[in-house]
Amino acid sequence: MNKQTMGIHHITAIVGHPQENMDFYAGVLGLRLVKQTVNFDDPGTYHFYFGNNGGKPGTIITFFPWADAYQGKIGGGQVGVTSYVIPAGAMAFWRERLTKFEVAFTEMERFGEQYLEFDDPHGLHLELVEREAGELNEWTFGGVTPEVAIKGFGGATLLSTHPEQTAELLEKVMGLTFVGQEGDIARYRSAADIGNVVELKVTAVQRGEMGVGTVHHIAWRAKDDQDQLEWQDYVHDNGYGVTPVQDRNYFNAIYFREHGEILFEIATDPPGFAHDETPETMGSHLMLPAQYEPHREQLEQVLLPFTIRELG
Repeated sequence: MNKQTMGIHHITAIVGHPQENMDFYAGVLGLRLVKQTVNFDDPGTYHFYFGNNGGKPGTIITFFPWADAYQGKIGGGQVGVTSYVIPAGAMAFWRERLTKFEVAFTEMERFGEQYLEFDDPHGLHLELVEREAGELNEWTFGGVTPEVAIKGFGGATLLSTHPEQTAELLEKVMGLTFVGQEGDIARYRSAADIGNVVELKVTAVQRGEMGVGTVHHIAWRAKDDQDQLEWQDYVHDNGYGVTPVQDRNYFNAIYFREHGEILFEIATDPPGFAHDETPETMGSHLMLPAQYEPHREQLEQVLLPFTIRELG
C-alpha cells in the first residue's frame, strides 16, 4: 500500500501574550479567529485557531499562548518558516500593510517566486508568496479584503537534524513529489491546491529548543477517520512509533516523531470547526470540550482576557 497526503492540515506554534497574538494574526494579517478553546492537555492555556473564512484544512495556524514564558530557539526538529499564500497581484498591498504596522520585512526569490519574509511579535518566521492556485478567502477584516487576503498556507520549511531521513519520509511515506533543489533547499509538492509545497533544508540543523516563537508540530491531512487509521498502520509499518487516535473535537489526530526529530501529526479533515458553533459565529465564544465544561467558571478566571480588534 502506498499513501499520499493532500498536504498540510494545520501548523501549531507556541507564542507569548494572547492579546499580542490576536493583534498580529487577526489585526495585522487579517485572518479569522475560527476557534477559541483550551489546550486539551493543559486547560489553563488557550488554544487559538486562525484560518480562512470557513476554517478549512490547509489554512489553519494554531497557537498555545503562554504569557511570560521563556523564549525558544528555532532549530532542528522544527518547522523553521511558515509560508502563507496570497492572491496574484496582492504583494504591493502587503508591502504597504506591513510597513504601516512597522513590521520589518525582507524580499527574496526562491524557485522563481518572490517572497516577503518577516517575523511575528514572538519570533515565528513567516513569509508571503503570490500564487494563482487556491480559492479566495472571503473573510474581510481591518481593511483586508478577499482580493488580497491570505488564502491559507503556501507551505513550510522543515529543519531536520537528519535531513536525508526526513527527505526519504516525505517522498516514501508521506507521498510528496520531489520538485527540485535550489541551494540547500529541496522542494516537495502534494496534489492539493493549498498547503501543498513543503521545503526541506538539506543540511543538518542543530536541534532547536521549544518555547515561545517556535513551531510545536506540523499536521498533515487525512480525508476521514478510515483514511487516518490506514495512515496509522502505514506509518507504523514504515518503522515509526505512532500514537493511538486522539479526539481533538474538531478533528482526530495521531502523532509520530520522524527521524529528523520533527513532530508530525496526521489530522482528519472532518468534522471541522462549525459543529459546535455556526459558521457565522465561529471564534466568537470560548468553546470547551465536554470534560472541561463543568470547570468553565474556574478556567475563565485563569485565562487572560483578550479582544479581537481592528488596528486601523
